[in-house]
Amino acid sequence: MSGGCSSLKSGQEVVDHVKSKGKDQFAPKVEHKINCECGETFSFTKVIMNCPNCEMTYAVTPCSSGDINNIKTAGIKYAG
Repeated sequence: MSGGCSSLKSGQEVVDHVKSKGKDQFAPKVEHKINCECGETFSFTKVIMNCPNCEMTYAVTPCSSGDINNIKTAGIKYAG
């Protein structure tokens, strides 16, 4: 990866970085299905989203959004 995406370790760092670039409403390269730890499954349609059931925040940088393994949790209702 390039452009600093690989240096982000936590979901909170990903949220903060993506929001600082004004890209939090971007769509991921691939629309993933997230299986949340609460048991809910939902479509990941933006690079920062909350689970509709428990509101766990999930985030990925646009440049690495093609791989579901790059999506990280940031905490319940994490807004940065």
